[in-house]
Formats: sequence, structure tokens, C-alpha cells
Amino acid sequence: MEFKDYYAALGVSESATPEDIKKAYRKLARKYHPDVSKEANADEKFKDVGEAYEVLKDPEKRAEYDHLRQYGSRGGQFEPPPGWHSASNFGAGGYTEADARQFSDFFESIFGSGASRHGGFGFRPKGPMRGEDVHARLALFLEEAFHGCEKQVSFTVHDSVDYSHLKARAKALKVKIPPGMREGQHIRLKGQGSPGVNGGESGDLFIEVELAPHPLFTVEGRDIVVTVPVSPWEAALGATVTVPTLGGKVNLKLPKGASTGRKLRLKGKGLPGKHPGDQMVLLQVVMPQQHSEQAEALYQQLAQLEGTFNPRSKLGV
Repeated sequence: MEFKDYYAALGVSESATPEDIKKAYRKLARKYHPDVSKEANADEKFKDVGEAYEVLKDPEKRAEYDHLRQYGSRGGQFEPPPGWHSASNFGAGGYTEADARQFSDFFESIFGSGASRHGGFGFRPKGPMRGEDVHARLALFLEEAFHGCEKQVSFTVHDSVDYSHLKARAKALKVKIPPGMREGQHIRLKGQGSPGVNGGESGDLFIEVELAPHPLFTVEGRDIVVTVPVSPWEAALGATVTVPTLGGKVNLKLPKGASTGRKLRLKGKGLPGKHPGDQMVLLQVVMPQQHSEQAEALYQQLAQLEGTFNPRSKLGV
């Protein structure tokens, strides 16, 4: 039978928090509710969303599903392991929007009325079985990603207890973050996931990096972008200005006649790596809020000298 990817049905990652799962379900349930939705196949999609939520909203049921993903999701097809029975009593009711009989054959094969209600987690494997991989997220300040750092990561693994059920266990590790980590990159720690069964090796821990917003810098791949204000005379005459970078302050030479929106490149001043990124400096010409009488007189003289210049010529005015 077809293997059901409940994470894909809700549009969340395997490391999604319970709150992420709840938000995704509520959003999609409203979108596909048959009474209000005009989407194609809304009724079928609504059932898929409800089925996914029934499994992923409960830690124990989710743990069973995650374990089975490793056993039977290859090639998109699934057959329950020999002797499988779920510890989750779906037959007791408490469904979100539907009776279990309206769910898929895949759901029925794992949690349906034909499943045993007394045997617990699953099946007794005949040989070693690898433990499940675990996914965690780690938020970094941009400076930490640039320089590298050591951070503590907390996550949850699942132990198999006498093959009868899965027991969640909190785990924490200190992890060395190399310089130059980007948003969405993963760090793999081999053997730090859930323990294996019958002497099987442990799964791996995959840490996904998230970058916190920075008050000055934005990130584009390995490049860093910063907006630098300059005075009208610096832009007109050219000047050397001090610019912040993640590695410290540097001097940047402005060409004559620079204008707002012009980008200048500081090569190699972006995120480090095999091919380091650059820092892009976006110029913003800023006028003083007040002028002296002498300055205003100079502007009037400039207006006379440059009277043929029309900055709005491209607008046809």
C-alpha cells in the first residue's frame, strides 16, 4: 500500500514542534473544510490533513510513526512489520474531525481496529535494527555563525523498552559550530540519535541552523549586506569612510559622484568558507536635518552652477 507522509501533508518538517503542527493543521483545516473550500479535491485533502494531525499531535503516536518511517517508507510503499501492533488506542475515540474508518488503509494498518490493543509499541525484530535519526534546530546570532562557537543543543530521543513501547528521553550535547554556517545548513553528529535495537547502531542527530535577525546586516547566501549612510559632499566629492563588518571596522573608498542605491563590494568580508562570501555595501545619501545660512547659500550657488541637471529626466518630466 502507499506510504503516507504525514509531515508533508501538514507542510512541516520532521523536527516541527507540537505548536508548529497545531498551527499547520488549523490553517489547512480551514483552507480545505468541505463546507467553505472551493479548492479542487478539498474533501480528500481535508481527510489527509485530519489523519496526519491525529498521528503527529500525540508524542507517543508520533514516535511510533517515526519508527515505522525508517522501516517501511522505501520506494513509497509500505507493509507493516511482521507482528506489528500499536500501543495507541485510536479505537477509544477522541478524533479531531472524523471517524477512524474514514482514514486511509495505511492508517488502518498501523492504528486501526484490527491492531492489538495490549501488545504495546510494535514488533520484535529478528536482528539488529538501527535507531531513528533525530532532528533539532539551533538558533545562532550572526556573529556566532561568522566566528564559530560552542553551543548546547537539547533534543529528544526515543528508547525501546522491552519492545513494548517507546520512552522519550531528553538529551543535551555541547556542539562545536564551525565558522561560516549559513541559514538552513545541517550539522550531522553520527550516533547521537535514538538507540538501536538488538545491538543495532544508534541513529544520527541532524542539527539545522537558523540565523537570528541582525540590526545592521542581512545575509544573501555567503554574502553580507549592510546599508551605510553617507553625506551629500562625501557622495559628490568621494571620500574614505569607516564601514562595519562582522570581522571588525574597515575603511572604504567612495568614488566621486556616488548616489543612493549604489553597491560597493568588500571582497572576502562575508561568511567564511572554502569560497568566502563578500560584503556588499549599499550607499544611502543622507541630508542634514538643518543647514546653516552659509550652507544654504552654497546650495543656491550649486543650483545655479548645475541648473541643467534634471534628476527626473527618466520620468519624462
